[in-house]
Amino acid sequence: MDRASLLSTFNLIFAEQAEVLARAPGRVNLLGEHVDYNDGPVLPAAIDRSVLFAARSTRQEIVHLHALDLGERTSFSLSSVEEKEDLAGQSLPTWALYPAGVAWSLQRAGYTLHGLNVVYTSEVPIGAGLSSSAAVEVGFGMLWDSLCDLRIGKLALAQLCQRAENDYVGVACGLMDQFASACGVARHALYFDTRSLEWHPVPLPSGTAVVIADSGVRRSLKESAYNERRRSCEQAVELLRKHLPEIHSLRDVSPTEFAAYGYFLPEIVQRRAEHVVKEIARVNSAVTALQRQDAAAFGALMYASHASLRDLYQVSIPELDALVEIARKLSGCLGARLTGAGFGGCTVNLVEVDRVQMFMEELKDAYRRHTGLQAQVYLCQASAGASADPL
Repeated sequence: MDRASLLSTFNLIFAEQAEVLARAPGRVNLLGEHVDYNDGPVLPAAIDRSVLFAARSTRQEIVHLHALDLGERTSFSLSSVEEKEDLAGQSLPTWALYPAGVAWSLQRAGYTLHGLNVVYTSEVPIGAGLSSSAAVEVGFGMLWDSLCDLRIGKLALAQLCQRAENDYVGVACGLMDQFASACGVARHALYFDTRSLEWHPVPLPSGTAVVIADSGVRRSLKESAYNERRRSCEQAVELLRKHLPEIHSLRDVSPTEFAAYGYFLPEIVQRRAEHVVKEIARVNSAVTALQRQDAAAFGALMYASHASLRDLYQVSIPELDALVEIARKLSGCLGARLTGAGFGGCTVNLVEVDRVQMFMEELKDAYRRHTGLQAQVYLCQASAGASADPL
């Protein structure tokens, strides 16, 4: 839906004009998977697929939500947002917990909010690992920031949105998704140190494009599988501390140290920890490759990351493996890997720009022949972060 259609729909629903038009992009993680909860650096980029919002503030404490893609609407009161109930006292639907959680988080931080009338629609595929939920959170944060003149910095806003997802929605995500949506820089990846929160943009290689391939398999990351991997990382730190007493997380273990002491770990714990230690090293190598515009080196690190996620961290599935192996054989593809938590969702590919259209068609055709499934394939640009523009 374009800007004019969204504003027209808002006018139709609320019989008034919107005051603010906001957008918050999804994100793709180019490198650095499952390292954020180990204090490691990540390398995401905001993408030019966004959640779009039209909104107007009201004098009441009521927030009226219309989620156009879902064909659903609900309303809640800012004064009782902690109850997670709509105005009729019914539990808020899951999709509404994200905007309600942002209201809860902002109010907990001491900000005074107005009620809102909002319609929103998304170009970010839901459940594909491109952070549609984080984009919704950041977008609502931007609306309140703009309409209530809160003047929150973008990184601080991302942290408040993460708190909403962690403590209100109940999803134990790291900060990367909200950070990338809020702080994206056009044509750049973002090096983000999840420990220090320092970050800087890194230019993507000229003459290349980012292509995202949705496997069509919706992520089924069981909480137990995710928690098992987190526990393995924590256990690895505990055991390695006997040899490396100064470490606080796997971020503090170098590949050389892991080569020396990793064999003291139980086999599964060793595999999980090896992925994390080497993935952090790959991110640091990738920044060097991008700074010298070495697309081939960056692509090789992407392939290595996928192999590690498949064999050591064991979060890939046959469909994602098929997409990566097909891409590897296609002309113009420099690198490919699964992106996001795994167990479904998408792969991300770095492709020579003059081969993109052929690559996309050949990838779809070969994937359909190989799996019987239809992949959605998107050409993406690294985009600017979230914005809210008064009308």
